[in-house]
Amino acid sequence: MTVLETARLRLRPMTDDDLEQMSALLGDSEVMRYYPAPKTRVEAQRWIDWNKRNYAEHGFGLWIMEDHHGNFIGDCGLTIQNVDGTAEVEVGYHVVTAHQGKGYATEAAQECLRFAAVSGIERVIAIIDPANAPSQRVAEKAGLHLEKKATRNGREQLIFAITL
Repeated sequence: MTVLETARLRLRPMTDDDLEQMSALLGDSEVMRYYPAPKTRVEAQRWIDWNKRNYAEHGFGLWIMEDHHGNFIGDCGLTIQNVDGTAEVEVGYHVVTAHQGKGYATEAAQECLRFAAVSGIERVIAIIDPANAPSQRVAEKAGLHLEKKATRNGREQLIFAITL
């Protein structure tokens, strides 16, 4: 199982034991402000199950982001997303409201990009709501640049990208 480490963080695979924390994170209306709606507990379990399938199929997914003391910070990692008919590797992140603005998402995203590069992935994107300025800043600090706009699920999204 892949575990990534940074100066302040550990990124580890999600398990069913993470349901309480993931349900709170994905159910938080502030964290999920740029999604159609916060997720229910059942949807949070589906999120965990989806990531477990991603680990098995791709060798990556969204990982639990925690500090070196085991405190839950959020999730961050890589998933396959379809943009304009093309399968792309996306870096994504969600951070608990109390830990936002501390650079955790940027630090974790940068480590995910390093993982992608050593894994032979040549390009990574981030799909971001046009109103989500904090997420856009994270993508830019991690080295991604605005590439285009795309419509996904009936909503306009910004596509940031980096070639590794």
